[in-house]
Amino acid sequence: MQDPNEDTEWNDILRKKGILPPKEVPKEDEEEEQLALQQTSVVKTYENMTLEELEENEDEFEEDDEAAIEMYRQKRLAEWKANQVKNVFGEVTEISGQDYVNEVNKAGEGIWVVLHLYKQGIPLCALINQHLSALARKFPQAKFLKSISTTCIANYPDRNLPTIFVYFEGEIKAQFIGPLVFGGMNLTLEELEWRLSETGAVKTDLEENPRKQIEDKLMSSIRSSLPTCKDSDSEDED
Repeated sequence: MQDPNEDTEWNDILRKKGILPPKEVPKEDEEEEQLALQQTSVVKTYENMTLEELEENEDEFEEDDEAAIEMYRQKRLAEWKANQVKNVFGEVTEISGQDYVNEVNKAGEGIWVVLHLYKQGIPLCALINQHLSALARKFPQAKFLKSISTTCIANYPDRNLPTIFVYFEGEIKAQFIGPLVFGGMNLTLEELEWRLSETGAVKTDLEENPRKQIEDKLMSSIRSSLPTCKDSDSEDED
């Protein structure tokens, strides 16, 4: 008797007529087909996820999903690295009010922007521009901008200068307004770096606030210059 599962033209005709049942699929082939369908499903589910979303959903992945998920994780990582290379600035760029929307509000996803409003002839503004140039080289992933205050904001008062605005993805996150906020001409590069790191704009390698070190030294100097109780008693006896 002819095997009904045999691949012959006659058996194919009989199957089409309904005389023979459909050809049985070998168990191994069926399992491979189901695995392929699962992987396709996984790809459709996770192919649009970001790196963060892939990590958040990692516990929900099945063992069979890992290969597909890892493939897309590497793809997203490569895209992220390419984006990081593209978004390298490394210098302070001068802008006007007309540039504000494109340079600040439309800076892009994941981009921090540090904008310094200044005016020529104000020493502290010049000092901050100098510090920002160094910080722009140290932190090229952040966008550092400067603008003459009144060209960016009409009638912006000089008493508010210098002013620094910090934005992330176009939204303002911090502001530093006026000379007192910066501590005057004693502002150091490290102090400004620390201030910006507290906003999230840069990732500093400083371990503590440099201003605290200065304050500690100042207090130590004051204490050492004060007379002790013993010295005071001796003077009273004289």
